Amino acid sequence: MTAFHKLIANVKTALERAPRPAEPGHAADGGAAMPVAGDLRRTELIAQFARELAAVGGVFLGALTADQARPRIVALARELGAKAAACGAGVTMDLAPLARALEQSGVAMTRADRKSVADRAAYRDRLAQADLGIVEAHAAIAATGTLAVVGAADRPNSLTLLPPANLILVHADRVMPDLAAAVAALGTATFVTNRVALITGPSRTADIEKMIVLGVHGPKQLYAIAVWPAEGAR
Repeated sequence: MTAFHKLIANVKTALERAPRPAEPGHAADGGAAMPVAGDLRRTELIAQFARELAAVGGVFLGALTADQARPRIVALARELGAKAAACGAGVTMDLAPLARALEQSGVAMTRADRKSVADRAAYRDRLAQADLGIVEAHAAIAATGTLAVVGAADRPNSLTLLPPANLILVHADRVMPDLAAAVAALGTATFVTNRVALITGPSRTADIEKMIVLGVHGPKQLYAIAVWPAEGAR
């Protein structure tokens, strides 16, 4: 059996054993209850994720609290020379304070809410001019350094496709050991009713004369932060 067929078999097994959501549409929004790991297990999974992300060309910026993450992201925007950025709705986090912090630092922000994407042509134009796209993943996969982003009207897949640099946040409790665990945690309905992007490192292709080229189908640079739960939430 090839590696590809093993991957498909793992996904099939996970889908077959995944419990159905208790409420209609609950898992489809990526909101299914996640198993909460202890601090040691969280740390082990995040460390593995960071190693695997680096191996595929991504950059792990650390396991930070939400308050620690905001100044680090502002600093990243400054390092990249970002004049404009775009972000979608959070999954477990409120990204509005981050958007305000970036705006206060001089970065023009585009928010992907239902109102802003109503005029899709104008929204795509603004997004195409963004230097940095920011999105919260629904899960991360430690074994491969992969981030799973479930598309939605206020979290469109274009956020991870058009800007030349991506920053993807993931809650520390949503770092899963492997693909099968991530599929089971997100729930079958999520994959049936939504577009799920599995992002492993910056976009790359070897279609052009068999040479690796970055950024053809997505961002050239990929950054990730694991957001550690607040003290009272552990």
